[in-house]
Amino acid sequence: MKEKVVAALELTRPTNAGVGALGAAVGGYVGGSLGVPVAVAAVVTAFGTGAGNAVNDYYDADIDAVNRPDRPVPSGRISRRGAAFVSAALFAAALVLTVALLPLLAVGIGVVNLVVLVVYSSHLKRMPLVGNVAVAYLAGSAFLFGGAAAEGVRYTVVLFFLAGLVNLGREIVKDVEDVEGDAAEGARTLPVVYGERRAVLLATASVLVAVGLSPAPYFVFDGFGTAYLVAVATADVVLLEGVRRSWKSPSSGQKLLKTAMFVALVAFIAGRAV
Repeated sequence: MKEKVVAALELTRPTNAGVGALGAAVGGYVGGSLGVPVAVAAVVTAFGTGAGNAVNDYYDADIDAVNRPDRPVPSGRISRRGAAFVSAALFAAALVLTVALLPLLAVGIGVVNLVVLVVYSSHLKRMPLVGNVAVAYLAGSAFLFGGAAAEGVRYTVVLFFLAGLVNLGREIVKDVEDVEGDAAEGARTLPVVYGERRAVLLATASVLVAVGLSPAPYFVFDGFGTAYLVAVATADVVLLEGVRRSWKSPSSGQKLLKTAMFVALVAFIAGRAV
């Protein structure tokens, strides 16, 4: 029993769910508040992210048997039916909390995101670039969701675009990392269809655009001063190193891009606090 509980928790990828919750909290903070609605938005984001990860493992059991045989479903620690149950329970909890406790705009964003999470795993993931854009949208929309919960969504639009661009690059690099298993199972990802080099080139372009736009909050919002510029410059350096590494080692590159996103979150927190 304990093994199944651990496997169910692993399905949700708690680190990713926590990052999503942190994104919503930062969005709420930048939007002007850290009250109860933002706390609810963070919990909902964690539940929704966990549900999306679980349903993704349900649909990707065969691919994961090649790329990630240690994951709960291909390793046999939990059944596909069990993964579907975990996902459904978390989706239901996220939906109830959203509709019951959050402002109307946040409800709209939340419902759209829950739909995208399911459709991504069932259909979009296997479509070149479309699946990557869907994940990038979801990552960026955590900030919009938190901002909407705080009723200050306009302050998080820049965050949404920057996070989306970086995540687009990282997701493409992750597809390059997984190209062997995806090709074996007929998944039409960007590197499978158009080649690994072109995929990494597009990922690099997406991250470079994000780096170029990263100073924008300093000029757009009065509250984002020198502290933000210093912190985001650090994130930019890590991002650039991440895309450089992606050309030789997609695994190393995408991990560094993920690290850079944490540094960028610190930059926005610093900018808002100071």
